[in-house]
Amino acid sequence: MEKKADDILKERQLSITDSRKKILSLFLHGTGALSHNDIEKKVGERFDRVTIYRTLQIFLEKGIVHSIPTADNSIQYALCRNECGSGHHHDNHVHFVCKHCGNTVCLEDVTVPAVKLPKGFSSSQVEMIVSGICKDCR
Repeated sequence: MEKKADDILKERQLSITDSRKKILSLFLHGTGALSHNDIEKKVGERFDRVTIYRTLQIFLEKGIVHSIPTADNSIQYALCRNECGSGHHHDNHVHFVCKHCGNTVCLEDVTVPAVKLPKGFSSSQVEMIVSGICKDCR
């Protein structure tokens, strides 16, 4: 059974507000990653930029969404899997960016390979982005 926005917000001990429900629903019913601008366009004038920004920040903190850096130094957001939680993300999968339509898709079954770092180095985040043409644009 598909989780609903209300259930996810309750699980993460967040207040259920209209903005949180609407923004989370965009992720639940979408197919790819969303930028702040994408979300702003889809919710119309219902919520201001600051509300959207704060909602995304709390979703990041609570492990509801993860961030994906882009080539133009902006950020996109995608829904996390169940293993993520407050303060820790386990989204070590590859992201695919279509050069034609710009869609970013999480490739859940393709994991980022382990990176052996030199002695004294420690990583806090490893990201892998593959670019090309998606199946819809072929």
